[in-house]
Amino acid sequence: MIIDSDLTNRLQQQISKTRKAAIITHHNPDGDAVGSSLALYHYLLKKGIKPEIFFSNMYPDFLSWMITDENLSVYNNKNEDVIKNRIMDADTIFCLDFNSFHRAWHLKPFLKTSKAYKILIDHHTEPDSKSFDLTFSTTQTSATASLLFDIIASSGDTHLMDKKMAEFIYVGMATDTGSFSYNANYTRTYDILSQLFSLGIDGAHIQHLVYNNFTEKRMRLFGLCLNQNLTVRKEHKTAYITLPMNDLKEYSYKPGDTEGIVNYALAIKGIEMSALFIERKDLIRVSLRSYGNLNVNKIAADLFNGGGHKNAAGANSKLSLADTIKKFETHLPKIDNYRT
Repeated sequence: MIIDSDLTNRLQQQISKTRKAAIITHHNPDGDAVGSSLALYHYLLKKGIKPEIFFSNMYPDFLSWMITDENLSVYNNKNEDVIKNRIMDADTIFCLDFNSFHRAWHLKPFLKTSKAYKILIDHHTEPDSKSFDLTFSTTQTSATASLLFDIIASSGDTHLMDKKMAEFIYVGMATDTGSFSYNANYTRTYDILSQLFSLGIDGAHIQHLVYNNFTEKRMRLFGLCLNQNLTVRKEHKTAYITLPMNDLKEYSYKPGDTEGIVNYALAIKGIEMSALFIERKDLIRVSLRSYGNLNVNKIAADLFNGGGHKNAAGANSKLSLADTIKKFETHLPKIDNYRT
């Protein structure tokens, strides 16, 4: 994808005068959030800036192999003031893989009050562009990581790309497409992959690190989901999984342990939509996946004020787990209204 030269010129002008940079992504960072943040971090280092990455909460354990010597902080109640001061001290803030401040959760207040120049790099629908000084946003890309690759290339900096950055971008692209099984029908996706492999990455090894790095507890949690917590509504071509808090506690849940579970329900023959409902302390986290022309982005928006992409979306429900599922089930007879 060729990025508008005016945008890349403005980006490079801002980078050239940046003293301190902060990189922020969404709450519950996934592979694309972590991968694109790390790739940008190393790009900025090569541009002469030492940035800092800030996560609103802990990244998934299965991505920990990616994080080595980066200047990275994870928010908690004890370091709130330190993180606030560091973000407020930045003169440029890069916001990756989210389209509105509220997606940054604990870091939202710092983003809102910061006077820094704010740059959005994202691939979700309906970006809140007015909150940013410079916006790179398109839904015509498989991941924020691949959009970042195109921004670097369009800036004339492909020569700065190294194997480590390529690995991070590959992780972002692979995890945001279910290993290229959805949201991946863009020829540019495979052009980028070719260039990443030319930098020496080992795709099979990265897949192993990301997808075959389960703890025993996480594997048993998957088994519980499929054996006991799976509901199939064949008449509506839908299957969903529920995860109450007591199950999460029993299996020593850690951030990222539920990553990918929702895709298993979609693997059932005849199923076109899958859902995962995870009970948190004060909300229900909803993940939706679909196949073909079924738009779960609109379903997430209509039911729970959520969003995402046509075939992969998420939301938060303030209802109880039982009421959230009831609302979802009540809506299933209308599923054909969401085909595009």
